[in-house]
Amino acid sequence: MKIEELLEITINQKASDLHLIAGLPPILRINGALTPIVGKERLNEEEVKTLVLSLLNEEQKEIFLVNKEIDFSFPYQEQGRFRVNAYHQKGTVAASLRLLPLTIPKIDELNLPEICHQFVTLKQGFILVTGPTGHGKSTTLAAIIEEINQTRPVHILTIEDPIEYVFQPKQGIISQREVRSDTHSWQIALRSCLREDPDVVMVGEMRDYETIASALTIAETGHLVFATLHTNSAAQTIDRIVDVFPEYQQEQVKMQLSNTLEAILSQRLLPSLEGGRIPAIEILVATPAVRTSIREGKTHLIDNIIQTSSELGMKTLEMDLARLVKQGKISLEIAKAYALRPEELIRLIK
Repeated sequence: MKIEELLEITINQKASDLHLIAGLPPILRINGALTPIVGKERLNEEEVKTLVLSLLNEEQKEIFLVNKEIDFSFPYQEQGRFRVNAYHQKGTVAASLRLLPLTIPKIDELNLPEICHQFVTLKQGFILVTGPTGHGKSTTLAAIIEEINQTRPVHILTIEDPIEYVFQPKQGIISQREVRSDTHSWQIALRSCLREDPDVVMVGEMRDYETIASALTIAETGHLVFATLHTNSAAQTIDRIVDVFPEYQQEQVKMQLSNTLEAILSQRLLPSLEGGRIPAIEILVATPAVRTSIREGKTHLIDNIIQTSSELGMKTLEMDLARLVKQGKISLEIAKAYALRPEELIRLIK
């Protein structure tokens, strides 16, 4: 079995992911559900190792053997791009490959909320796209960045690990920096970022204190900053950012965040009744009331502000799930499974 054959199957079956794990056949994720590739036998340890190592160059092999894991991406012919995490489990090599389309989808094609078009026009501020792994955060950001690229003569700088979507300069110019290939670390890349004269900065993922602190500073110095974070809701996102700092810095961070934040999108990709997946998105827009809540550390008020500010484009996850159920886009069972407050969802649907 060759890796090229498995990549072809992944593309042809429109899968989002391919998993290679010893003791299992190659497994695809299609519309959110895992399914083994029909007709493929279980892979033994040596087969998985051969398949995974065939994707790595010599330098990457060295990093992988030392660190036990590696993130990288590569284009496959002219059919797509794969983001790969190769890792070890139970002493054996394994890998998860995410398929990324070569063409960057548009905001409307992804069924994203109308407010995303407003983010494209902003000159400065901090916009966060949050949610679990595999729920389309990178694709949402790519669609917004691409619209900026098409409509504004600005310098867009991305810092990613690894590069996912490859942008072609249009109205704007784009510098895409990959950790390890183009810079030694997130921290170094973010520190030198302001010397590279960016207008718009995309931070692939805010992983730790240093990354979050740097992203906040870049936003505070008059740039438009986009970033992703693994959190479940807008309120939790604010808490996570503040809590990552030592206690003596938290008041200052609340002030920074309240001044720079423009919006938080917290999204899930759900199986649609029409086939494929469709996003459900909680939206928080930084109104004066939201900024005051952040500054005063009253994040418990955020959900209530979202519920009562729908005319400003805000909505809770449950409000969006209820909309999708009423429109016949998703089933009630799916909506309940993804709701953070199922009782609130039922109330909104009645």
